[in-house]
Amino acid sequence: MVQKKKFIFDLAILLVLNLLIKPFWTVIIEPKVQGQIGDRDYGEYFVVFNFSLLLTILLDLGLTNFNSRNIAQNNHLLSKHLGKMMSLKFALGIFYFLLSIPIGYFLLDFNFKMLCFLCLNCFLLSFNVFLRSNLQGLYLFTIDSIVSVLDRLIQVLILVAMLLHYFGWQISAMSFIYAQTIGYLLTGIICFFIVLNKTHSFQLNIDFAFCKMVLKKSLPFAILVLLMTFYNRLDSIMIEKILGGDLGKVQSGIYAKSFRLLDAANQIATLFSLQLIPIFSRMLKNKDNMENIIRLSFTLLVTPALIVSIGTIFYAEYFFTKIYTGDTQGYEILAVIMSCFTAVCLTCVFGTLLTASGNLKKQNIAAVGGILINVILNFILIPKFFAFGSAVSSLITQMLTGLAQAFICYKVFNFRVNKRLLLSVFLFIGGLFLVNVLTRNITKITEINFVIMLIFSGLLAFVTGVINPKSILRFVKYK
Repeated sequence: MVQKKKFIFDLAILLVLNLLIKPFWTVIIEPKVQGQIGDRDYGEYFVVFNFSLLLTILLDLGLTNFNSRNIAQNNHLLSKHLGKMMSLKFALGIFYFLLSIPIGYFLLDFNFKMLCFLCLNCFLLSFNVFLRSNLQGLYLFTIDSIVSVLDRLIQVLILVAMLLHYFGWQISAMSFIYAQTIGYLLTGIICFFIVLNKTHSFQLNIDFAFCKMVLKKSLPFAILVLLMTFYNRLDSIMIEKILGGDLGKVQSGIYAKSFRLLDAANQIATLFSLQLIPIFSRMLKNKDNMENIIRLSFTLLVTPALIVSIGTIFYAEYFFTKIYTGDTQGYEILAVIMSCFTAVCLTCVFGTLLTASGNLKKQNIAAVGGILINVILNFILIPKFFAFGSAVSSLITQMLTGLAQAFICYKVFNFRVNKRLLLSVFLFIGGLFLVNVLTRNITKITEINFVIMLIFSGLLAFVTGVINPKSILRFVKYK
């Protein structure tokens, strides 16, 4: 049986560390960088960056997910499989470069140097995530939480020096990329030696029979990740290509102002889901009842997501004023796109359960539907509404796919319909809108109004029963 108290403790460490480091990157570092290099140059970087992410599944092909589940269920296999898995990762990295760079440079006419370094960063990031999957499989969540923010911490320190012009350093799109490269590289080296310390022996070697077995088992998950990456990352590329020229680059830059805030929130939810994979895998192997941990995970993720999503609708312009020092261009995009966070949290709970159980066929069908909806809506909305149209497209796509995965879980695992929880959620959503309306102008100071809104929203979660302290305490105490 899973040790629930340890799960709560490790999750708290993960959230605290990420909330200390990553918001600083999102609301201070990246906006300052974009402010200094301009929307056009940042928009060019943002488009190439998203393109480099489209084919990152070629760097992994489901290996990380397979490895996390495999090590969680069979800890002794770490020493046997690490060298083989790393060799396979390097081979996939070469394949990724040979495919991504020609497409980006010859077909899409991206800046060659920028494209090469962003692809390198994607490889380093994917490699780090793979190394961390070994820590997660060994249930070393505290160490994993520290490593998860180390790359950002290093990058923040370098970029602060650049923004303040220490050592004569100047900020540009390329220096911004170099800082990321250094952060990922140093973190990878440190994480490798941590994992190496947990093995009895290590040797890089290609085992073709082993590679074939792993890829065969992980391929359905790889297809799922590829599909989900496309409907998550296509938006900025479609904005730039549909609108064309400087207008496309500028609109992509404006879209990036809002997307980075959503992406930061999504990263925290994704880290949560990465910890859930080995937990779900072990519980499924032991045939434990899943409903309690699903409700707990849903409560811990969706409750704050709803507060953030609905609160942003009312405070989007204020956030832009503070983050972008008075520049509010595009704040309407933020008001729409942050609602995607709730949908992503649904995927992080129910999609992760389906992944851990190996039920990927229906997930892939839902993901294909998501891509089709996203592309069609982007072609309709971007020419009329520019970046705002893409935000609307993203919200519709994410919400439909999130709900679809929740419904698939309900069918696959024969979960009971928790009518009381559903009623609590609907009451909570309605109450959040009412709280925001009543507190938005309660004083003349927006910051105070925002804090009051958060306090009442938290209380509302308890009043409506979305958060049930007794259930959580019983879950933590149960062994």
